[in-house]
This record gives sequence, C-alpha cells and structure tokens, in this order.
Amino acid sequence: MSETAQQDRVRPWRFADWFVRHGRMLVIGLPMLWLMIFFLAPFFVVFKISVSELAIARPPYLPLTSWEDGKLILTLNLGNFQYLIEDSLYVSSYLTSIRIAFFSTIFALLLGYPMAYVIARSTGHRRNILLMLVMLPFWTSFLLRVYAWIGILKANGVINNFLMWTGVIDSPIVMMQTDFATYVGIVYTYLPFMILPLYANLAKLDTTLLEASSDLGARPLTTFLTITLPLSIPGIVAGSMLVFIPAIGEFVVPTLLGGPDTLMIGRVLWSEFFNNRDWPVASAVAMAMLVLLVLPVMWLRRAQSQQEAG
Repeated sequence: MSETAQQDRVRPWRFADWFVRHGRMLVIGLPMLWLMIFFLAPFFVVFKISVSELAIARPPYLPLTSWEDGKLILTLNLGNFQYLIEDSLYVSSYLTSIRIAFFSTIFALLLGYPMAYVIARSTGHRRNILLMLVMLPFWTSFLLRVYAWIGILKANGVINNFLMWTGVIDSPIVMMQTDFATYVGIVYTYLPFMILPLYANLAKLDTTLLEASSDLGARPLTTFLTITLPLSIPGIVAGSMLVFIPAIGEFVVPTLLGGPDTLMIGRVLWSEFFNNRDWPVASAVAMAMLVLLVLPVMWLRRAQSQQEAG
C-alpha cells in the first residue's frame, strides 16, 4: 500500500475534504434536481394529458392505462395533435404569435441597443442611475403597467388629449384594440430583458480596439459596423431570445391591449383550458408551442457552439 493511501486511511474524515472532492457534483446536482422536480415533472403531466381523451368528468380527461381481463392497456390519443394541424384557427394563431413576437423583438432591439450602448459608455454614478431606471419597472406590478397603457392609448387618453390640445388632430386616433397597442405593450414590457444582456456584453468590450480603429482613420460608423456590432452579437442573441420566447406565449398584453383579431396562442390556450374545458387539446397546444420554441433555440445554441469552436 502506498504512503498516500496509508495517510488517507489514518487521517480522520472532515467535511471540508469531502466538499473539496464532491463539491462540484453537489453544486451541479442541486439545480438539476430542481429542474427535474419543477420542470420535467410538469412537462410529463402536460404530455400525458395531451395524448389522453376528453371526458365529462373531474379531471376532464380519461386515464391512459386501464385493466381488461388482467391485461394492462395503454391508450394514446394522437388525434389532439392532428386536430391542431387540421383546424386553421390554431395554425393562424401560431403564425400570428410568431409574427408579433418577431417584430416586437426587432423593435426592442432597435430601442434597446442605443440605450445599452449609452449605459455601457457611462461611468460611475451615472451608470448606476441609468441601470436603476431600466430596472425600475420591475418594482411595480406587471398587470398595473399594462393597465397604465390603457389610460395612455385610449380615445380620451393622454396621447389623444395632448394631440387634440395642440391642434395636431381634430378627432381621437384609434390606438386601443389594435396590433399597434399590442406591439407597444410587448416592447415596453420586455425592453429591460433586451437592454441588460446587451449592456453586460458592451460593458466588457475592449475599448482599445475602438481607439486603434480611430487611429487607423476609420470613421465612427465604420468602427461601429466592423468592431462594436460584431463583438456584441452574443448580447444581441441573448437579448432577442429573452424577448422572443416569452412574447410568443404572451397572454395579458394581447388580451388587454389587442383587438379581437389579435389572436395569439396564449389566448387560445387560455380559452381551451377555461372556456371549453378541453384539457387534452389545450395540453397539445402547449406541447406544440414548446416544440416550436425549443427546437430553434437548440439549433441556435448548436450553431453558436460550432462558431465558437471554429
């Protein structure tokens, strides 16, 4: 037996030594356990309901397994997913959700990038104040912030009253119950999620590269397009994902600000669960939306990993 092994046998057990050896596994294992309990378990419950049959009972769906003549019978109803493809309502709501989420992400990027750039180039006390102003909306209720936009955009709201008082318009502009109001609400709600990742990326940007570009005679716009913008792509991707993914399933904003034609998948999901009480179809809608979001994200992450490795 080696001298090291003999020392290990003689040395008393200490928690510090055990943590040094197994601390990494413990740190990784706790979040994984949390995800398994609070993500995978509900995921499998929703998947189970999505392949079940509708029933007038509590809960409003049939079990997947049953016993007949001593045999265990498993019944999977894939007709719920087929129904989503055949009914144009669900296809249209998915396309509308993707369209609104996509353009909302573009608008949030156009607004958030200059704000993040200014914050990243600020120094000391001013930067802290600007960051606090970005995070200040999180201190109030999400629902109250959306309701505030109703008072701003309605016919006798702040904008129309101001424009009529200044004589710019003679009659109120219709802004409520439109796609415009939906875009405004979503962009306003998720704009901090675009600004913060961009700020974190731009704050780490090596300013010596910008100075070198200026010394070599490049104009500010050329420096931005050739250095700043390419190096900030990871922040753009992170911010866009944080805006696009929740915007697809948004329910509160299109319900309060959007019109009857603004049929996003979140409203359809709520209607199937609570109005129609068709839990199997509603669960199938949720599973299809999850696949719709997860597959592009996985593809994007794989492409980023290959780019970084290259």
